[in-house]
Amino acid sequence: MSRIMKEQMSPFGEDVNYDRAKEVKEFDESKTGVKGLLDSGITKLPRFFIHPKESLPKHDATSSCLFHVPVIDFTGYEECRRLEILNEIKEASETWGFFQMVNHCVPVCVMDDMLKAIKEFHEQPSEVKKEWYSRDHKVKVRYFSNGDLLVAKAANWRDTIIFDFHDGPLDPQAYPLVCREAVIKYMKHILKLKEILSELMSEALGLKRDYLANIECMKSETVVCHYYPTCPEPELTFGATKHSDPSSLTILLQDTIGGLQVLHQNHWVDINPIHGALVANIGDFMQLISNDKFKSVEHRVLAGSVGPRASVACHVYPNASKKYRPIEEFTSDENPPKYRETDITEYLTLFRSKGLDGCKALPYFRL
Repeated sequence: MSRIMKEQMSPFGEDVNYDRAKEVKEFDESKTGVKGLLDSGITKLPRFFIHPKESLPKHDATSSCLFHVPVIDFTGYEECRRLEILNEIKEASETWGFFQMVNHCVPVCVMDDMLKAIKEFHEQPSEVKKEWYSRDHKVKVRYFSNGDLLVAKAANWRDTIIFDFHDGPLDPQAYPLVCREAVIKYMKHILKLKEILSELMSEALGLKRDYLANIECMKSETVVCHYYPTCPEPELTFGATKHSDPSSLTILLQDTIGGLQVLHQNHWVDINPIHGALVANIGDFMQLISNDKFKSVEHRVLAGSVGPRASVACHVYPNASKKYRPIEEFTSDENPPKYRETDITEYLTLFRSKGLDGCKALPYFRL
């Protein structure tokens, strides 16, 4: 019998000794996250981190040979190579939903400093981090473990600190000192890249350059900084289960550890880290307004045993005060709107209520 099963079982095969709600509550109230569990010396995962056997990753040698996530060189995006880059973005957004960007406007040293600062925050003593721990979505800077901990059937092996810029820039004093300078500097460059991508995505969709800016589809940002400690039993859990992002677009910075995978043609394909690159992926809202022209594709993160992994995901969201539906240019009698009108508040409410359960939120809004 598996070690995750207790000796006493009910006639229906249920574990009568296991109180999952109690174990999750105790973990959450400790405010120490998975890093705290690792620091305590555990060699076996708490049961609520263990995922069903049928959902656990399986080795897929085919995917690494057949498929490679597109890498787009942004050199010359303003003039000589703009059309070429637009075509590459269009193809990647329609077929993959993901692409890596090199030679963009964010300096490599700024990205390296950001990853270093995020690791330094998460590797502080638990007593220092606890003051930032919160599950209140109204708190602009908060640290937590598993945003869907209280609704998920199985937890993921990661901790997070989030910076919410929905209402504009944050007061410098709102940041933890250990990462304050790095986050402020990083966001300065990411906001510039967001504007560039807004124009390029508009043109790649066949729209005017300022179209997405005018409808405020890429108006605000939330920066989610994940930390995936070394896992004692990575074969039993995930860093992040299968999901698609509820944003319009996500700009991701990952370190060199690896583990990020995208689902492509029913294969899980590694997004191999490239130092100096940023990953862009289409979010659910972009798929909704483009009436399925651009695809929001499911992805996941494997748990690892070779060292801690860090990533920084800048989720770009539409204006929270506006409602959105498929853009008229992408609808016709032959291709009617596929989704009903909604706003990001309603969308996020559903997304958070279901957690990262392996099912996309977008079909709930399909007509």
